[in-house]
Amino acid sequence: MSETAAPRTLRAAIFDVDGVLVASPHEQAWREALAGYADPARFTTKFYQANVAGKPRLAGAQATLEGLGVSLAATRAVEYASRKQALIDHLIEAGDFESFADAVRLAVALRAAGLRLSLASSSKNVEPMLRRLPVPGGGTLLSLFDANLSGVDVPRGKPDPALFLLAAKALNIPPTECLVIEDAPAGIEAARAGGMANIGISRLGDEALLRAAKADLVVTSLDLVDPAAIAHGLLRTKPGVEAATHA
Repeated sequence: MSETAAPRTLRAAIFDVDGVLVASPHEQAWREALAGYADPARFTTKFYQANVAGKPRLAGAQATLEGLGVSLAATRAVEYASRKQALIDHLIEAGDFESFADAVRLAVALRAAGLRLSLASSSKNVEPMLRRLPVPGGGTLLSLFDANLSGVDVPRGKPDPALFLLAAKALNIPPTECLVIEDAPAGIEAARAGGMANIGISRLGDEALLRAAKADLVVTSLDLVDPAAIAHGLLRTKPGVEAATHA
């Protein structure tokens, strides 16, 4: 069992969405929209995690084009972002996405333990996706959460903590009593900058990147996290389980 002590009670959990709660088609849309700008095959999962994940749409578009050496990246990013959005709208309408069962189970367990829950993703597509995803016992995935700050415009995106701080404010919980669940290094850095405890979920073999961002706890499945310990300020895996160890 791996354990990280948080020197405070944790009364709220803030979830990123893409890659944490939902296996969304965002990466696919970003890749396919590259046609005509650069070879879409160069937009690997590793590139997505390092350059796009967690960033607002336009910032992600510019980072992609710059990272792939596309000329006039800042100017062309607007059109690229628009093309990506048209693709994601189509994929969402087609229902081409699903929730991660381990994340749903953790959210349900934390809610049952009395924590308040918020969504905080840079994506503006969260609500239409989560309204389509049912959860055990009835309702939708969106209905599990007390607040949804996803897609809210902030002066700077992650790794700036502004979005997470707004989520804490919406929940009326001090940032130091909030836990962030993230899959992107930029999100972990944002949580740390906001004074929040954090868990990094590595679904893509990127444990090293999350550790480099100084995540408090890194796991390869949220089923490994001990939800009963969180309200007591402990971030730990369940007895007999090591963090960031594949089952």
